[in-house]
Amino acid sequence: MYNELKELTLAEQVETITKKLISIPSVNGTKGEVNVADFIQQTLFTFPYFKQHPMNVWAQPIPGDPLGRKNIFAFIRGKYASPKTVIFHAHIDTVGIEDYGSLKKDALNPDALEAFFSNYSFDQQVQHDARSGDWLFGRGAVDMQSGIAVHLANVLYISEHLDELPGNILLMLNPDEESQHAGVQSAISELKRLSVQENLEFVAAINDDFITPLYEGDVTRYIYTGAAGKLLPCFYIYGREVHVGDTLTGIDPNVIASELTRRIHNNLDLAERIKGELCMPPTCLFQRDTKENYNVQTAKSSYLYFNYFIYERTAKEVMDMLTAIAIEACSEVEHASYERYQTFLKQTGFPPKPLLWNIEVTTLADFIDELERKGIDTASCTKAVVRENKGTELRMLCFKVVEALQQLDPDKKPRVILFFAPPYLPHNHLKEDNIRDRALLQVIETVAAEMEEETKETFVVKKFFPYLADGSFLSLHESDEEILSLIRNIPEWDSIGRTPFKDIRELNIASINMGVYGKDGHQWTERVYKPYTFHVLPKLIRKTAIRLLTEQLVESK
Repeated sequence: MYNELKELTLAEQVETITKKLISIPSVNGTKGEVNVADFIQQTLFTFPYFKQHPMNVWAQPIPGDPLGRKNIFAFIRGKYASPKTVIFHAHIDTVGIEDYGSLKKDALNPDALEAFFSNYSFDQQVQHDARSGDWLFGRGAVDMQSGIAVHLANVLYISEHLDELPGNILLMLNPDEESQHAGVQSAISELKRLSVQENLEFVAAINDDFITPLYEGDVTRYIYTGAAGKLLPCFYIYGREVHVGDTLTGIDPNVIASELTRRIHNNLDLAERIKGELCMPPTCLFQRDTKENYNVQTAKSSYLYFNYFIYERTAKEVMDMLTAIAIEACSEVEHASYERYQTFLKQTGFPPKPLLWNIEVTTLADFIDELERKGIDTASCTKAVVRENKGTELRMLCFKVVEALQQLDPDKKPRVILFFAPPYLPHNHLKEDNIRDRALLQVIETVAAEMEEETKETFVVKKFFPYLADGSFLSLHESDEEILSLIRNIPEWDSIGRTPFKDIRELNIASINMGVYGKDGHQWTERVYKPYTFHVLPKLIRKTAIRLLTEQLVESK
């Protein structure tokens, strides 16, 4: 690979590597993640620096991963002895290619896609971009094989110009970003090892996950100094099932689920409001009842969960808000059900049945406490569910655990149980009242201003990368008490949890995102903008890294 790159310009190197990476199927949850990791590792071994220092490239297997996925690391030690290290990181997996439809065979062929979209009159903007020659199409073009390519090209450049490097560079490439973030979470232990055994001090981590226009006509190049977090709040809803000929006496969990979705999905009042930041509202990702086959009985229970971005809120604050909403929703359903039943009795003249309409709302932690007070051994029950359902999709496993707990209740009351399921992503950002963070922020803003003058690009520095990214797992803002509140509401956290909160807190690595620029990530029209991504971005990242190392060295003296 080095022989293909050594005579090319930096931009040509990035484009060449991007096309090579796109051509390798690397869909999340497939062996392709292993194949692309192998390609990257072999590519690094062809670089002269790593031929001289082969031990500076290594793979870290993800423990227990059925696919054998692994993190790839490469370390460049600067000319002057220093513990100060900047991490370059990116994810190596992509989403699937099913959305390409009849073009699926060309989903990994940028040239074929450019030819197709050049004649694609159904979307004038896509056609214009394809004809301009400034955009490279293909699955992973922007999310985020071009990001890996930028880092690899920079690693090659830096390894051949060690006299420009006042500290060290650690390249870290992770699988499974598009799903459970198993790669970066496993990598925390390796970063911890390097910090202890090699005495490395991580100044910051620079991710280059993709940025995109935030509105029509937006040409801003955003730099993010932190990452949004994510919760997956779940509702297990247990109703009162009845025959279809007697539905007015039942409590339908689907009605409760629908009322919760109506109140929560895209509710802008539930989105945080932080000046200058893009803060998204919660979104329903799953809603269905537990009936497996057709019959004339109403559903007994329903499952419901939401994607919930967090920026400055804690999990406890979100749980408290959603509990209040659930209480209101259930009260509405109780009242409506009672009123309809009373109307039905008047219309038919039937005598009333002794029915209760109360729907209890509780959190998982509180429900477990309630069962324990009744002398019920909840731990044996939940561990048995996990043991008997190995291989079950993680969200469904959590619901099965909660469902088993509900079955332990001798009263079988209609109930809504709120809990969290994986993945959980912490939120973080540089804080202006923190001395270290303020110094890092000043460097980033200074470099952005210099690059703006040099390139005529428009840069804006913001706090939160508005999408989900591995950078969430590099530092932690929540207190121990807040984390405890979170994990007490995740079913069987001791069995399914993998987030190393203690190590993340101790490492406390600032997460910066200077992303490749493109459009339509996760869509079949996905494309990366070459003039910025291949020409400007590598220099921006390299300049920032060197300046961060230089400034930190000055401070350390």
